[in-house]
Amino acid sequence: MPGPADVATLSFEQAMKELEDIVRRLESGQVKLDEAVAAYERGAALKKHCEGKLSEAKMKVEKITGSGKSIGLEPEDRD
Repeated sequence: MPGPADVATLSFEQAMKELEDIVRRLESGQVKLDEAVAAYERGAALKKHCEGKLSEAKMKVEKITGSGKSIGLEPEDRD
């Protein structure tokens, strides 16, 4: 398993896929303790990376829309 430094080079999708793979392996119960600890540490780094990517995307959307409001899927009620 590569080290945490390479996490920064992953796209959001790549990091999520790897995180999902780690969760599946850990949930299987077939991982030795030392491997589970390393996988957990890698998963924590991947989670932090994904959260950062999502935050960046949110800031970009807010900049585009010109507000700090969340963008909803429903149109605003202007009554």
